[in-house]
Amino acid sequence: MTMRARIHDGKLFTDYCEGLEEDRLKAKKLMKAYNETDPEDVKGRERLLEEIMGKPVKAWVEPPFYFCYGSNISIGEGSYLNFNCNFIDDGKITIGEKVMFGAGVTIATVGHPVCPDLREYMYTDPVVIEDNCWIGAAVTICPGVRIGKNSVIGAGSVVTKDIPENSVAVGNPCRVVREISEKDWKYYYKDREITKEDLEEERKLRRQ
Repeated sequence: MTMRARIHDGKLFTDYCEGLEEDRLKAKKLMKAYNETDPEDVKGRERLLEEIMGKPVKAWVEPPFYFCYGSNISIGEGSYLNFNCNFIDDGKITIGEKVMFGAGVTIATVGHPVCPDLREYMYTDPVVIEDNCWIGAAVTICPGVRIGKNSVIGAGSVVTKDIPENSVAVGNPCRVVREISEKDWKYYYKDREITKEDLEEERKLRRQ
C-alpha cells in the first residue's frame, strides 16, 4: 500500500514522501496567486480555481482563501465562500450546490491520535456538506462530519458530529436546536415578515 492510499483509507500517515511535499508547495504558490488577484480579475480567479481544484468551478470564492492541496476540494455550482475560509484538505471536502459560507469558516479533514507517543501521525476523515446549507461565520467543522441539505449552522459553532437535513444547529459542540419549519417561510429574521410586495421591490431595484 502507498502512503497516498493510506491517506485515502483513513490510516495513520505522515506526509513527507511520494511527492506530497511538492504537491503542497505547488498549492501554496497557486494559493498566493489567487489571494493576490486584482478584485476586478474575475476571469483570472476562475482560471486559478480550475487549476487548484482540477476542474471548472462555478462558485464564488472570495479571497483570501486557504487550503493545503486544493485538489481534494469539490465545490458545487452556485455556492459562495466569504473571505478567510480555511480548508485543511488532506482528505476529501465535498460541498454541494448553493451552499453559503460566512467569513472565517474552517473545515478540517485531518486529525492526530490522542496518544502522545503517536502524535506525529495523522489520519483523515472526509467532510460532506450537502446542497443549500448555510454555514455561519467562524464555524469549525471537524473530520468526518456530514451536514444534511438545507441546514443552518450558527456562527461560531464547532461541528463534531453529523447534522441532519433541514435543521438549525448551534453551539460548541454544535447541536440541533430545531427543524426548519413553516415559520421560516413567513419570517426571514425575528418578526421581519417575508412578503410578495417586498420581494418584488427588491427584484425591481436589482434590475436597474
